[in-house]
Amino acid sequence: MWGRRPKLMLFGAIPALLAALLLLGALIGLGFGITDLTDWMTGFAESWPQWLETTIQVFAGVVIFALAIWLSILVFTTLTLLIGDPFYEKIAEAVDDELGGAPVVERGIWKAISISLRDNLRMLGKSIVIGVLLFALGFVPVVGTVLAIIIGALVGGWFLSVELSGYAFQRRGHRYPQYRRMLGRRRGLAIGLGTCVFLLFLIPLGAVLVMPAAVAGSTLLARDVLGENVQRPAQQPTHVPPPSNFYPPQR
Repeated sequence: MWGRRPKLMLFGAIPALLAALLLLGALIGLGFGITDLTDWMTGFAESWPQWLETTIQVFAGVVIFALAIWLSILVFTTLTLLIGDPFYEKIAEAVDDELGGAPVVERGIWKAISISLRDNLRMLGKSIVIGVLLFALGFVPVVGTVLAIIIGALVGGWFLSVELSGYAFQRRGHRYPQYRRMLGRRRGLAIGLGTCVFLLFLIPLGAVLVMPAAVAGSTLLARDVLGENVQRPAQQPTHVPPPSNFYPPQR
């Protein structure tokens, strides 16, 4: 899509850039206020030796900031989708049109917005709960961090595939529970696509460049799950050559 539709892809990068700036601003604000926050949280250690109180405050600050970064990664996709709903609808529509169209179910604009908002908030709630549990798993000695990273990438990849393919499914009238079940039949493919996107999101500014292509790829995933064509229609030749045994009449 970047090669064939560079303007559309640049257009689709705007929501990811805005979401990244918002989350970065929130993390910077947290950084400025982290001292006051850790002082409040570790008030119980005021009567302890100075070195021990300082150690606990530093540890609490690191944990809070690490949790904030981890949650920012999980929240980023939902925030980007909330900002970029019309952007990504356009990309999904362009992919469908290029592949021969799609059976679109017309909905009112406010109904479409309410459905998208409700589904995205539902996914956000699940992502935060799972993210906190995986973050806690990271504190298990020896294997905890490795398991948290692996499980986080796989679970995050699944949620990404469900979220990003939602545009294509919703255009066809499918709701979140329906297309989640349909994707479950091709879970390996969905997790594979989403995990690749999730890992690319970890690269600085990677999400800004990858998100439009990820929406396009997820639209292809939805078409594959629904049994629709995922290949560009064959171009009809503008000139049909005469058969090899054709000879013009002799004068």
